[in-house]
Amino acid sequence: MKKYNFYLTALLFSVIYFSACKKNQPLPTASNPDAIPNTGTALDKLKDSVYLFTREDNLWYDALPGYSTVNPRSFTGKTDLEALQSEVDALSQYSKNPATGKPYEYDAAHAGEAKYSFIDQGQTATALGGTKGDYGFTPVWIAVSDLRVKYVYPGSPADKAALVRGYQVVKINGRTALDYDANANPSPNYDFVVDAFFNSTTINMTLKKPDNTTFDVTMATGSYTVNPVLSSKVLDLGNGKKMGYLVFNSFTDLTKNAKGYLDPAFASFTAAGITDLVVDLRYNGGGAVETAEYLSNLIVPTAKTNTLMYTEYYNDKLQNDKYPLLEKKYLIKPGDFKPGNNKALFSKQGTLNIGRVFFIVTGSTASASELTINNLIPEMNVQLIGTTTYGKPVGFFAIPIGAYQYYTPEFESKNSAGQGGYYAGMTPGSATYPGVQAADDVTHDFGDVNEALLAKAISYTVKGTYSVANPQVKTLNASRSGTALSEEQLNHVARDFSRNELNQMIVKRKH
Repeated sequence: MKKYNFYLTALLFSVIYFSACKKNQPLPTASNPDAIPNTGTALDKLKDSVYLFTREDNLWYDALPGYSTVNPRSFTGKTDLEALQSEVDALSQYSKNPATGKPYEYDAAHAGEAKYSFIDQGQTATALGGTKGDYGFTPVWIAVSDLRVKYVYPGSPADKAALVRGYQVVKINGRTALDYDANANPSPNYDFVVDAFFNSTTINMTLKKPDNTTFDVTMATGSYTVNPVLSSKVLDLGNGKKMGYLVFNSFTDLTKNAKGYLDPAFASFTAAGITDLVVDLRYNGGGAVETAEYLSNLIVPTAKTNTLMYTEYYNDKLQNDKYPLLEKKYLIKPGDFKPGNNKALFSKQGTLNIGRVFFIVTGSTASASELTINNLIPEMNVQLIGTTTYGKPVGFFAIPIGAYQYYTPEFESKNSAGQGGYYAGMTPGSATYPGVQAADDVTHDFGDVNEALLAKAISYTVKGTYSVANPQVKTLNASRSGTALSEEQLNHVARDFSRNELNQMIVKRKH
């Protein structure tokens, strides 16, 4: 299979305005309104480049109107990056999914904004390498009057400040008015919380523990190395049944970060002789495709080695070697984009050999997470527990444009059975995705047998049914303080609060 040996770092992105594609271009005229101007500001040329690369490389490029209709230079913003993202959002809405009649990149929580495409200045490449520079935790409303700690990265400022998943946030920077009001206009509480967490370098909070005691913390943002394995343990369920439980929160670069954390976890599962495995991807928005392949190979039965894992499908221009702009950015050989050269085969890693895996999922489970699940569905018994996933069966590699990196869907993946196209997400308990639907439970820490979603996996393993009879298990609805948020509201919060996380399916290419 074809593999691309390229990793994007900020050092690679020197400021090179993409004027090469403008040379000798005619000026627009009444008879040729779609000609690209050869004059304009540096920002104008960047906007033109975003349009031109989309027209060449996007999976649905054929839905894009001509230059004069799109008018790339008309998009504005408070900053150059905002102006470019505004253009990216607009370009993403032209291609329509015939199954829904809405754009492939339609996002109900943020109508008019791109669900997949984005442009940045190297932040994604840095995060992919496993380096972050924030507080190291993410908050979430589980009810209108209940703001909680969703998860904490080991070694981060939040971890050092003793924050734990499930702790309730009752005061931020002296403010106790923290009720969810995102549906209102204005929404002062929501805007305050977003600003406090994502537009500051220090924060003061009062948190409440499960025993109702409170404590105060003052934190500053800091740089730390991401440990994507938030929890790993073996649960002895009796009668010879042992369950391995892994919370994998981000598909960071395999060799630079993820492998060093995944290997010890799976080695412990193998040594313990687990009979069942739970992989908790409930907040994992994706990342490196290479890491998704590796996780798939750790889980897949040994007998599947050298069989097809998945295939990537690019647009017809790329498949037919028509990419004059892209070849200025990457080393590409004829045929590189044909499906036959973009097949991944299973190559079993480790010696864990099980026949069933449970995946815990939510609306935040996306991209490389969904790829991993889809890879394994034809190969073994895959069960999903939770709520409908994000829905992103497409991926990309970055296109350097000046000081920016542009990500636009360039391929769709399908597993060995030809299954893909899960734009509406994967719904647990459906005909395609066996399992059970259940609400996320932030009131319990990862690996707690009383946590609602893990409890269902345990019940199915022990009794063959997802019905949880254990009275100690508290469901999310039973523990909420005040009015519950809808799934759509929860997904809205999740997207807004995952801005510092990887939310992609990225392949490597040689620069």
